Amino acid sequence: MNLGFTMTPRYLNSFLLVGVAACCAAGGCNSPTVAETATSRDAPSASGSASGTRRIAVVQPRRTNLERSTTQPAKIQAFERTPIYSKLTGYVEEIKVDIGDHVSSGQTLIELWVPELLDDLLRQEAHLAQAESAVKQAEAGVNGAKAMAQSAEAKVRQSQAGIGRAEGEHERWKAEIARMRELADRGSITSKLVDETQNQYRAAEAAKAEAEAAVLSAQATAEQAKANILQAEADLVAAQANVKVAQAERQRAQTMTEYLEIKAPFDGVITKRMVDTGHYVHPASGSTSTPLLVIDRIDRVRVFVDVPEMDAPWVTGGEEGDPALIHVQSLNGEPFSGRVARSGWALDYGNRSLRTEIDLPNEDGVLRPGMYATASILLEKRDEVLTLPITAIMRDGQQAACHVVAAGKVVRKPVQLGLRVDGLVEITGGVDKGDQVVRVDPASLSEGEAVETIPDRT
Repeated sequence: MNLGFTMTPRYLNSFLLVGVAACCAAGGCNSPTVAETATSRDAPSASGSASGTRRIAVVQPRRTNLERSTTQPAKIQAFERTPIYSKLTGYVEEIKVDIGDHVSSGQTLIELWVPELLDDLLRQEAHLAQAESAVKQAEAGVNGAKAMAQSAEAKVRQSQAGIGRAEGEHERWKAEIARMRELADRGSITSKLVDETQNQYRAAEAAKAEAEAAVLSAQATAEQAKANILQAEADLVAAQANVKVAQAERQRAQTMTEYLEIKAPFDGVITKRMVDTGHYVHPASGSTSTPLLVIDRIDRVRVFVDVPEMDAPWVTGGEEGDPALIHVQSLNGEPFSGRVARSGWALDYGNRSLRTEIDLPNEDGVLRPGMYATASILLEKRDEVLTLPITAIMRDGQQAACHVVAAGKVVRKPVQLGLRVDGLVEITGGVDKGDQVVRVDPASLSEGEAVETIPDRT
């Protein structure tokens, strides 16, 4: 019968499988299932042996290598990703890069046009030149004040010398008038000569007073000259301070003009571009601002892995961090080796996982940000440790124990546990390598109970 379609091999196989299943259901296939086989092999015999003693499967502790690992989805991101914004408000004059371009640190990406900044720089340069000229004038004023002070000191010394001469003349005519008066009293000279001598004495006395006044005047002039020096030096300090202010203002204007060229912060690749020539741009005003460009550093990449809570305490980062293998689906599962570099330490409150980062070198650029990957992290490794199946362990509160068969009797032994991996558990104390340990359901037995052992078949 033609049903209107052709049965492909895939549908044919499915049809045959359905038929076989139907035959087994109808015929009552009597082959034991995997679960039944495992039960008959591992579980204690319900009927026991011919003597009525229970037959128990036992296992001896074995030394083996245990490795605890976790395999989780991962995502690859750039080692650094920087959105590029403008520091200034102005127009885009030229864009020198586009998406996919590899750029170097310090390379110019965008040039802006803000002519008022250039005008401000010229104005600040003029202010600086003016301030430097004022310093030179102040230095000349200091030198002039010092010269005037030296001249005033010379006048003081000259005036002091004049006092000596005036005092000598005063003393001479003082003695002369005394002598003339004595001669006049004896009638040896006329009174006219006494009057003339008296006039000379008065003139000498006036000259002395004039010399003393000249000294005081010269000293006052010298003090004023010293004050002028201090004033000139203060003016020089103020002018030098103005130069520093002008230099700072000019440097600020120069710095602002350097923002006209937006440069790459590191070696990387331009991954986004949201600007064109002539756009009016302004500084970012918040987290929602759109960047002009986005640059990714790709010589190294970060692999982000969220490790579940049960494995989180085992994660170790740093130089001796846990080894990891990264499989990238789009690269045919090619593994990349690395180590856990760091973790967030605290678990995420939403999914109770630990954010873990693995750094990978990427000089050839094979790994691209945004790729999907799978990370396998080796959390712990124990070599040649004593192990038992986890089914052989029973717990009484916090105490772990197992049942050991000795001389046909069940003996309870407390044990200390270590690493647990894939149905095996590390035994750090309590049993020895040659002990016959009950393999399955030890809690169903009582201590001292007589049993017959079945050799381990695993």
